[in-house]
Amino acid sequence: MIDIKAHLNNIALHHTIFDLPFAYIGALMASNGNPGWETILWITVALTSARAAALAIDNLADLKYDSQQPRMAYRAMVAGRISKREALIFIALCFVVLIFAVLQLRPICIYLLPIAALPCIIYPFTKRFTGYCHVFLGIAIAMAPAGGWVAAGGEVISFPLLVLCIGVVFWMAGFDGMYGAQDRKFDMEHGLHSLATEHGSKNAFGIARNYHLFAFFAFLSAGILVRIAWPYYIGVVIAGAVLIYQHRILKWNDFRHLNQRYFMRNGLVSIALFLFTWASYLIG
Repeated sequence: MIDIKAHLNNIALHHTIFDLPFAYIGALMASNGNPGWETILWITVALTSARAAALAIDNLADLKYDSQQPRMAYRAMVAGRISKREALIFIALCFVVLIFAVLQLRPICIYLLPIAALPCIIYPFTKRFTGYCHVFLGIAIAMAPAGGWVAAGGEVISFPLLVLCIGVVFWMAGFDGMYGAQDRKFDMEHGLHSLATEHGSKNAFGIARNYHLFAFFAFLSAGILVRIAWPYYIGVVIAGAVLIYQHRILKWNDFRHLNQRYFMRNGLVSIALFLFTWASYLIG
């Protein structure tokens, strides 16, 4: 019998909080606030299935390492509640759903799907050879606003979209780089790479701080470029405040607060930006 709870654990469904709001932001900005509910529906299905596949691929690729990492003991595959075969079948089903959902969107979306999916597939393997694997994760997450933008009618080559995506890349790379610092010793022992293994935990936190500063100004600039109404900038300020708070409570040599609560708190950035983007078009 299929263990639904185990599969939900394996794909961390709640992590869609990091990409789905940005997909909606991209759709809203591209359509001047009117992407259409059918478009939003299929964007939601596509992103959710893509994210599920990506997380399953990540967990499958890292299984031999996660099995030796006490912090990962709760994961379904580590605990043996999901076999490799089951994970592969699940990934295949997710791709079927993803392709079906994308086919319901603009025709160009299906042609661009391989490009959008590539970062999600290769990211799990980047930690084998580069400390900037967090940036690759950011690129994978940035496919969400890009996908939402194109699905809602936006031009594929767009400077405002590029700036928005850059903001997402460095927001994600920054907080994931900090989160990964707690595994520096384990990663070095197993030949894995991160900002912390390449530059030390203290410097990794400094790099993450610069990433987040860059992300803040990218989000600000994206709003200016699309000439969005004032509520959007309240969202940018809230996002900035969340990032400042994170950097104030976290210390490079004290990882007690680097937990799932920290990880999910970063979702306030995407939620705030989405809600105030939506509000900007509601008043317009």
